[in-house]
Parts: sequence; C-alpha cells; structure tokens
Amino acid sequence: MRILYLLFAVLLLLFQAAPGSADPLFADTMECRSQGNFCRAGACPPTFAASGSCHGGLLKCCSK
Repeated sequence: MRILYLLFAVLLLLFQAAPGSADPLFADTMECRSQGNFCRAGACPPTFAASGSCHGGLLKCCSK
C-alpha cells in the first residue's frame, strides 16, 4: 500500500505543468500579459492599478 502513495506522488510531479508553459485560455488574460501587466486574484499592490480583467473576469489585470 505504501508504494501506491509513492507512485501517486511521482505521477503528480510528472504531470504537473510548469507555470507559464501553457497557452492562456482566455483572450483577456493574453491581452493583459501582452501589455506587460499581470493578473492577480485580490486587490492590486499599492503602486499598481486595476486596468481590466483576466481569466474571464475572475482576476484583475494590474498595471503601473
């Protein structure tokens, strides 16, 4: 039984995608990142302002 847990952990590591390796699925996310901005779930940091949305309106696009 212990080998199954180890096998499961190894499989999770093998199939985990690296951040940024996949193409963005949403057009608003691609537009935000093409302008040099970034997406964030909460409020933008103090020196940044929300300039749009990302991931179909779920996240905010933060810009300087």
